[in-house]
Amino acid sequence: MGTAEKISITMTSDQLRAVRESVEAGEYASTSEVLRDAVRLWQRRRREEAESLTVIRARIRRSLDDPRPALSPERVRAQIEALHDETVKAHGHEAP
Repeated sequence: MGTAEKISITMTSDQLRAVRESVEAGEYASTSEVLRDAVRLWQRRRREEAESLTVIRARIRRSLDDPRPALSPERVRAQIEALHDETVKAHGHEAP
């Protein structure tokens, strides 16, 4: 662990009670440990969200850069209907 700094935070009474109960139950050694774990989870979630956004942006970029002509609404509807019919047949139901 790097250099530690002491900070002051404000929590609701319910949040503080949950932290203290977790420490008392032996899940964590101290309230500081609980908060460090919370920050690690927050950092991981931010990393994962950033990675997801990178993937989404890349997909959008590939779509925008796709040289194929855009599909007309009629063509899109026909393709969706064809896929729907295939799905219905695959599951043994009659198409409407």
